[in-house]
Amino acid sequence: MIILRCCVIDDEPLARDLIASYVEKTPFMELVGKFSSAQEAIKVILEENIDVVFLDIHMPQLNGLEFARIIPQSCRIIFTTAYDRYAVDGYKVNALDYLMKPISYEEFVGAANRALEWTDVSRRAEANSHDNRYLIVRSEYKQIQIPVKDILFIEGLKDYVKIYIEGETNSIMSLMSIKALENYLPPSDFMRVHRSYIVNKSKIRIIERNRIVFGKHYIPVSDSYKQVFTDWVNSHSLFSPNAGSGN
Repeated sequence: MIILRCCVIDDEPLARDLIASYVEKTPFMELVGKFSSAQEAIKVILEENIDVVFLDIHMPQLNGLEFARIIPQSCRIIFTTAYDRYAVDGYKVNALDYLMKPISYEEFVGAANRALEWTDVSRRAEANSHDNRYLIVRSEYKQIQIPVKDILFIEGLKDYVKIYIEGETNSIMSLMSIKALENYLPPSDFMRVHRSYIVNKSKIRIIERNRIVFGKHYIPVSDSYKQVFTDWVNSHSLFSPNAGSGN
């Protein structure tokens, strides 16, 4: 049986506690944490393999729409809000569902079942194709097959992407958006670090002054993605994040 690990983020205590109580009484859900702000939740989401976040949109400092753009794609969003004007924006950031407050348990269960179905399909697909997944892209009137595991990083150039392959001197350019390619790549292996760059986490060898170094290429980590990237680095580091801070 699939158990969905969940977080609830809402700056209103009553709304937060209500959704948390719904999670706790749903058999296929586990409440990992409830938080009053997105900033409080980010560390748990990155480290605890969270499947679903019930996320309020209208919050101070970092709102739900902004937060949805920086968390891993493997973590699905169900928005909970009192403002219907955000519905279109919610789906632009790939929200799984959009619940209007006040939320009944019946409405909650409908969204929860959609999350369960999506997770089941996603896990089956990943299990069947994780090691052998590949891309076939068009480049200069040719179709080129690229093993996903060999990709170093991807650079977005307006309507084109450049795909850099391990061991290859030249990149492969293809007519597509970086967003479309990001949606295809397994989020367990790839990370968006800049509006123009996606990197293969397993290929990162050197990080220098907030840049990822791939040979002669220096990939910047933008402010929008810096916290997520830093948390990922810290979670895999065997030294104190503050070591060498005096340099």
